[in-house]
Amino acid sequence: MSAIWGASFLSIHIALDDIVVATAVAHRVGWAALILWGNVALRRLPLPRDLRIWGAFLVMGLLNNMIPFSLMAWGQLHIETGLTSILNAATAIFGVLVAALLLAYERLTPRRAIGVALGFAGVTTTIGLEALAGFDLRSLAQLAVLGGTLSYAVGAAWARRTLGGLHPIVAAAGMRTGAALTMVPAARVLDGPITLDLQPRTLAAIGYYAVIATALAYVLYYRVLGMVGSGNLMLCTLLIPPVAIVLGVVVLGETLNLSAYAGFALLAAGLMVLNGKGKRPLPKASPAR
Repeated sequence: MSAIWGASFLSIHIALDDIVVATAVAHRVGWAALILWGNVALRRLPLPRDLRIWGAFLVMGLLNNMIPFSLMAWGQLHIETGLTSILNAATAIFGVLVAALLLAYERLTPRRAIGVALGFAGVTTTIGLEALAGFDLRSLAQLAVLGGTLSYAVGAAWARRTLGGLHPIVAAAGMRTGAALTMVPAARVLDGPITLDLQPRTLAAIGYYAVIATALAYVLYYRVLGMVGSGNLMLCTLLIPPVAIVLGVVVLGETLNLSAYAGFALLAAGLMVLNGKGKRPLPKASPAR
């Protein structure tokens, strides 16, 4: 799973060489929604009948797909894929903080506060205070990626309040559909008609990040979750950046500053503190990839 999601950053980078952000995201949510609804049909999963649930799907599509996918894809135009993956790991940090603010039953305990503090120290180290002091396009791109992780965190809290009791695959199909209903028309307005008349490497990249890394990986995520639990699945979050970094170096020739690696080390430490050595897992949320 870490290899699948780690490689998604590379595939998005490749696709963005040929198509623009809105179209890239429209392909991602559109094809993923079709695959997931096919999975729902094959498994004969019950569909929600409450219109409020379908309304919640639209909100989730915005918070958990349209906003973060767009912000992170735009960010990748200006920063390395490995750096994007490191900042993406902050999703769990924001998730704990947002849950404590929005959900009455989630308290920011001393241990969690330490984990969040380590995580924010990691984010600050990764970006670098000098980057924020001399604000430029690269700094804005890093903040855009962080904005995507914050949107993931708010989306996770929203899902826990509105989509409880739904089968995860139905919820995933619903939110991807909610995102597609807004993103596909937006891409057409912003970029023109969506076409598959693209370079073979672009089509392969879209197929990878939409079908494998967004739809099929989501199904795999919940199968693994049921087998090993969320505490062990936390290892996936920690291993995604190393995969993305290696692929960025080998395929794209990217290099990262030492501060990025130091920041990731602090982020990883914060995640391990939050996870409490597997005894109390992080708040359950949709995988943010």
